[in-house]
Amino acid sequence: MYGNEWGDPEVVPPLRFVRDRYVLPHVSSEKIGLEIGAGGGRWTKYLLAFRKLYIVDYHTELLQELRKNFDRPNMKFIKNNGCDFPAVPKESVDFVFSFGCFVHLDAGLIKEYLGNLKDILKPGGSALIHYSDKTKLMAQINPGFSDNTPTLMRQMVLDAGFRIVEEDLTTMWHSSIIRFTH
Repeated sequence: MYGNEWGDPEVVPPLRFVRDRYVLPHVSSEKIGLEIGAGGGRWTKYLLAFRKLYIVDYHTELLQELRKNFDRPNMKFIKNNGCDFPAVPKESVDFVFSFGCFVHLDAGLIKEYLGNLKDILKPGGSALIHYSDKTKLMAQINPGFSDNTPTLMRQMVLDAGFRIVEEDLTTMWHSSIIRFTH
C-alpha cells in the first residue's frame, strides 16, 4: 500500500502508539470523520467505521488509488484546491485527521486549512494534525519537511480560533502532533 514505506502503523511502535492513542478512540459509527491527505490509505483503514468518512486530497491520482482499495458506501472522496473542503457541510464533522500531509505544507497553507476547518468542524468536534517539527534533527535534515515548530503551530491553531486539547512533542522523531477543538 502506498505510504507504508514511511511506516506501517501495525508494525512501527510509534505509529502503533499514534493509532491506539490518538485515532481509534475517536472513531465511532455514530460520528462523521474527515481525513486530509490520505495518500494510499495506511491510516484510512482505521477510520472506516465512521458513519460517514470524507477523504479530501489535492491529488486526483491518490484519490483514485484510494478508491480502488477502500470504496465503501460511507465514504466520499473529494478533490480540493489544496486547503478547502468542497461538498462538506458546515459544522458536520466530528473528527478531522491528517498524518503525513501537513509535514509538507508551509505556514500559509496551514493557516488556510485551519480557517476552513473552523467552518466544517462541529462544535465540540476535534482535529488531530501531524506536522513538521524543525526543532528536531530528523526534520531539519529532511528537505521535504516544511519550516514549522510547535511554537508556530500552536500560534496558528490559536489564531484560527481553536482551543488546544493536547500535544505530543515526543512520540515522533521528526514531527509533532496537535489536537484541538472549538
